[in-house]
Amino acid sequence: MVPADNHVHSEWSYDTTNQASMTGACERALDVGVPAVAFTEHLDFTRWGASDPGGAAGLEPRRNTRIRPLDVPGYLAAVEECRQRFPGLRILSGVEAGEAHLFAASAGAVVGGHRFDRILGSLHAVPLRGRLVGLPAMYGMFGPDEVLRRYFAELLRLVTGSDLFQVLAHLDFPRRYWPASSGRYEEKEFEEEYRMVLRALAQSGRVLEMNTKSPMVSVQLLGWWRDEGGRAVSFGSDSHQDWRIGDRFDIAVDIAEAAGFRPGRDRFDFWRR
Repeated sequence: MVPADNHVHSEWSYDTTNQASMTGACERALDVGVPAVAFTEHLDFTRWGASDPGGAAGLEPRRNTRIRPLDVPGYLAAVEECRQRFPGLRILSGVEAGEAHLFAASAGAVVGGHRFDRILGSLHAVPLRGRLVGLPAMYGMFGPDEVLRRYFAELLRLVTGSDLFQVLAHLDFPRRYWPASSGRYEEKEFEEEYRMVLRALAQSGRVLEMNTKSPMVSVQLLGWWRDEGGRAVSFGSDSHQDWRIGDRFDIAVDIAEAAGFRPGRDRFDFWRR
């Protein structure tokens, strides 16, 4: 069974190009047999709201000139148009909320003001020396092991400090940028850090994403998720180009099944143990 793709970006996300469109993603999903797509557009901020914890802590926001506010009304109108145009495909609305524990008030105001079907939580930047710093840039400041450990420490704060999201996206995001000169990335080297995050996520009753844009998680890692009480996984291509819808889902399904996860109540559901 091909699972739903619960992590898709379209032209409504600030970091996509003309290779991403909502209609193109829907057409691709139908072509490859993906039964549902969730357009989880980026919800990121470069200014603190009045009640955001990050601002109260005196942090300087992330210096990223690419980040743009999400045009929620325009985005939701586009979702509705696609639902009318592609009745054979389940189309979910959603956002990927970045650093939701630090931008709690700002992100909460957007999410609370609309009916989104799928809300992802993610961490792309961490506090460092009084400001938010993007994870890729940190490899120029610290050794790779230190980057991962700082990331996991902040990821734990995200999980315990925000109840805004349903699914934790790309669990080990900095792994994408692991330098080849440092040798092979070994999940086992960070088992304690993984388990702390997974334990907190499981205790909150939320879902772990299998992100197929990132290096694929192992059966062993999903075993840690089960050990810590995790009960469900979500599949997400993290597509920023239409052709990537459902990409490598065949591999991800094999890994999920080997770790004891099976399709849920229907083909649109999360996979469960």
